[in-house]
Amino acid sequence: MTGTILTADYLLTMDDANSVIPKGAVAIENGRILAVGMRDDIGAAHPDLPVRTVDNAVLMPGLINAHAHSGFLRGTAEHLPVWDWLTIHINPMHRMLQPHEAEVASRLCYAESALAGTTTVVDMWRYMEGSARAAQAIGTRLVAVPYVGEHPDYDYFDTLDMNEAMIETWHRKANGRVNVWVGLEHLFYADEAGQRRAIEMAKRHNTGFHTHCSEAEVEIQGFIDVYGKRPMYVLEDIGFFETPRTMLAHAVWLDEAEVELISKYNVSIAHNPVSNMKLASGIAPIADMLARGIPVGLGTDGEKENNNFDMFEEMKAASLLGKLRHRDAAAMDSWQCLRMATILGAKAIGLDHEIGSLEGGKRADIIAVRTDTPRMTPLFGEGPYFNLQHNLVHAVRGSDVAMTMVDGEIIVEDGILKTGDVKDIIADIHAMAPDHFARRAKWLAENGGGTKQWISEKGGTA
Repeated sequence: MTGTILTADYLLTMDDANSVIPKGAVAIENGRILAVGMRDDIGAAHPDLPVRTVDNAVLMPGLINAHAHSGFLRGTAEHLPVWDWLTIHINPMHRMLQPHEAEVASRLCYAESALAGTTTVVDMWRYMEGSARAAQAIGTRLVAVPYVGEHPDYDYFDTLDMNEAMIETWHRKANGRVNVWVGLEHLFYADEAGQRRAIEMAKRHNTGFHTHCSEAEVEIQGFIDVYGKRPMYVLEDIGFFETPRTMLAHAVWLDEAEVELISKYNVSIAHNPVSNMKLASGIAPIADMLARGIPVGLGTDGEKENNNFDMFEEMKAASLLGKLRHRDAAAMDSWQCLRMATILGAKAIGLDHEIGSLEGGKRADIIAVRTDTPRMTPLFGEGPYFNLQHNLVHAVRGSDVAMTMVDGEIIVEDGILKTGDVKDIIADIHAMAPDHFARRAKWLAENGGGTKQWISEKGGTA
């Protein structure tokens, strides 16, 4: 790797003070940030490093997608609540999914993410050796979380054996860009032995644990029916909060006592506002979590429940949804949403010592967002009308990203992916998808039009 100085009109650091440096610069060497500061000062301190100016741009940390699913069902699983959506579309897809299909899906999703300024993706998916290869090739940072079902009714998902093999093969590989966690689709997708083993694996390998929980209101009664308690108390009793880190996706239906409970543990949340709206799941109590110091990151969820991987859109949705929940226009302000997509997201996945802000010693995961667009106009990067943070959250789209850098390597330049051919990736999906959909349709026709799900419409176990 070679060193360089990146400079632009503005440098948004996302440090503790949310510092913005007009005519700022960042010095980079061997994939790490040496220093940030004013352009002239950085140039004088590092005279041997070549200077690269990104015109009409703001430099900021790469975005962190704290919960996503690779896939290729975009636009084909619409207008259904989460349980019907799972039984009619998602679970049958997993029954039919093949390893080569999973890898092609990851290539598509990581390419889309990189083009939209996301440098780290927490992906819960299947056959994730292919996902790791896709991340390695495209150059993104990946937290791989296998989609595990360790229960006789869910034997068509990945297994904990597959998860452990993935940890042993890929954890901290690709120059540290690929990390592997223990995953479980949902607590009810594992029997007691599977639950105990998932906890033990996370402890033994010193890695995180990730699952969905409290996404839909119907889940709460399901937990009460089976365990006699609300979900967070069940997870505590079983021992999931004793793992090195537990990150829960959604957490829409936590009550005040549950929020207080998880604040005492090393538990983080992946907030998915667009998905929660699309599936009519509800509005998570994010402001309450943040007030108690719980690390909350933002996630897109999958292409089928979003229907894109645009984290700028997710920031806007998080802000608007928070305002609506509290009937308070000042709730979930722009800085808070930016932090959830960067440094708080990094903290939620346990990587805030490496990524999430532009500070000396951290990995050089940096994006450049264009400032010469109608969406960024007018732009005041300093002075009494300062509006940079508001424009980034409420106006910018992922297509406004001009450059994406991971570990000091530019993987998107002038809006073009440099590490893969997007046309070829799209062509691979078009060539692969029809056969998969046909196999899924055949299975549905032979099996009553859907899969069994652990909660009935009335809240009892299926």
